Amino acid sequence: MSKSFGESSTVLLRKIKENLDALNEKMEVFIEIQKQGQKQNFVMQDLPEALDVMTLLSLPDHLRKTAVAICKLGRATAEEVSEHTKRARAVESGYLNQLVLMGYLKKERKGRKAYFFVEK
Repeated sequence: MSKSFGESSTVLLRKIKENLDALNEKMEVFIEIQKQGQKQNFVMQDLPEALDVMTLLSLPDHLRKTAVAICKLGRATAEEVSEHTKRARAVESGYLNQLVLMGYLKKERKGRKAYFFVEK
């Protein structure tokens, strides 16, 4: 009996640790957004409504990183975002297009280049 109790306790503790890790990641994003706001002299209310703090926190980590990069860059190509996030251009292109389909970003083509931005 004590063995099964010990195993269930271990499982419970692992789940608690996973939840705390996820919460820490979200708090780090929130802190980064605040720091960025102070550096660029804007407040949280100046974030585009489509990408407010709660929306950013609700996004999966991989999309959140891309969305935060677009908030910082303003209007950018997948290549520019990839330079900022240090991920492959093709990966960022896929994430940016996902955010467009979700309605968080807009996409505009100029020649061969596609520019992504948040409509204010």
